[in-house]
Amino acid sequence: MESYKIWLIAGAVLSGIAGLLHLAIILGGAPWYRFFGAGEGMARAAEAGQWYPTVVTLGIAGVLLAWAAYALAGAGVIALLPLLKPALVAITAVYLLRGILFVPALMMKTGSATPFALWSSLICLGFGLVHLLGVAQGWQRL
Repeated sequence: MESYKIWLIAGAVLSGIAGLLHLAIILGGAPWYRFFGAGEGMARAAEAGQWYPTVVTLGIAGVLLAWAAYALAGAGVIALLPLLKPALVAITAVYLLRGILFVPALMMKTGSATPFALWSSLICLGFGLVHLLGVAQGWQRL
């Protein structure tokens, strides 16, 4: 198997796990929102039975699962999806920018960064690098 396909499949697995984890957070409720750093406001809203945390988290899960599908399409595991190349570039860029810029932006705004912000940024940076390797190596074949 060509190495770019391995990187894109790995990216799909990572995005898929993140998407499924967001679905699990909905099921886990307020304690899970707190543990995974969604903030006290989201946790309290979930405790109160408000729809907002569920809708937002479902939206994030949907995006992450769509990104997994695009990575799988790029690897040739599933059928091609529309705008595959620009979508993979955008997905890679979002992960990398989230990984690189979130903590500095947070520190400029609030003066500090939480452990969640640091860890989630490192995770996003890792996801972005995996996607970048797949996209860069497979550029001519995508």
